[in-house]
Amino acid sequence: MRILISNDDGYFAPGLAMLFEHLSSVAEVVVVAPERDRSGASNSLTLDRPLKLKRAANGFHYVNGTPTDCVHLAVTGMLDYQPDMVVSGINAGANMGDDTIYSGTVAAATEGYLLGIPAIAISLVGKELKHYDTAARIAKDLVERFAGRTHQFPWLLNVNVPDIPYEQLQGLKVTRLGKRHKAEPVIKAQSPTGETVYWVGAAGAAQDAGEGTDFHALENRCVSLTPLQIDLTQYGQLDALKGWLKEK
Repeated sequence: MRILISNDDGYFAPGLAMLFEHLSSVAEVVVVAPERDRSGASNSLTLDRPLKLKRAANGFHYVNGTPTDCVHLAVTGMLDYQPDMVVSGINAGANMGDDTIYSGTVAAATEGYLLGIPAIAISLVGKELKHYDTAARIAKDLVERFAGRTHQFPWLLNVNVPDIPYEQLQGLKVTRLGKRHKAEPVIKAQSPTGETVYWVGAAGAAQDAGEGTDFHALENRCVSLTPLQIDLTQYGQLDALKGWLKEK
């Protein structure tokens, strides 16, 4: 089995190294990650300049672009084969509910999915982020489960793991995305040169966090597994829009 690993925290991130260590024991692994932290980059592609691919001393490849750039470049240009899977992470923090829209971690996995490759985005949820090994063990387990099955279509799986020792996990839960409250306002400040600057505010607290959601699973010390889709069509509004077009 051949796996492409990427992330959005940069090729130097501890979660990436831990993921590589664990997956290398069960697969042939190549790493292509951003050269710096690109958290929040979402699914952006770099189209206004060429990309550069370099190799670090540890063998990881890195790109001066976004997580999506990394996977796109690797699959469509760098590699002479199509990976069996793309695994993105381990992200330093949650990617639950609305986070998935902005997440570079999810975006890297999504790019693999859009290129026809099964993909997993995996994140470690907590404040101290001590247990990347727990998330890496979960990733390895999921990869091994995948390898033992046939799949008619590629899938995109968003995984969130509590920041606790592996032995303290209370199981794995298949979930839907919850929803957060409105984000906190931007924070106005002054730069050292006297310019007014704005910091994006913190994400809102969980709003839709009932049983069956990713928020509920993590609250109960479970790993959350959420299958994602890319079709953004609002089917419930198709007939209404057709009606508008008939009006004069």
